[in-house]
Amino acid sequence: MQVAALAPHELTLLAALAYLSLKHFFADYCVQTPYQFMNKGKYGHPGGLLHSAIHAVATIPVIFILKPTLPQIAAAIIALEFVVHYHIDWSKEQINRRARLNPSHARFWQLFGLDQLLHGLTYIAIAAALIVYAGA
Repeated sequence: MQVAALAPHELTLLAALAYLSLKHFFADYCVQTPYQFMNKGKYGHPGGLLHSAIHAVATIPVIFILKPTLPQIAAAIIALEFVVHYHIDWSKEQINRRARLNPSHARFWQLFGLDQLLHGLTYIAIAAALIVYAGA
C-alpha cells in the first residue's frame, strides 16, 4: 500500500488545526482559574472576559501559520474568536444554571460536549477564513 504525501497547503491546514486544538486545551484546562470558570455565566464579568481574551490572544500564532494577505482579516478573526468564545461559554453556563444541571445529569455532559463541538467548529471556521485570505 502506497501512502501519498501531503501537499504543503494540506500540511499547513493540519498544523493550524492542531495548533488551535492545543491552544484550546491549554487555555481551558491548564491556565483557566476558578475566578474565570466560576464567573463565565455572569454576563460582562471580568473573569469570563479574561478567559475569552486568553483564547483570542492565544489564537494569534495561527495567523503566522496561514498568513492572511490583509491585516484586517487577522484582526477580525482575533476579535471574533473573543466574541464567539465568550458567548458559547456564557450560553452554556446560562443553560446549566437555569436547568440546575450538574455532572450527575446526562444533559450536563451533552451540553459540555456541545460546547466543545462549537469551539471546534469555530477553529475550523478560523482556519477556513485564513485559507481563503492566505497570502502564502
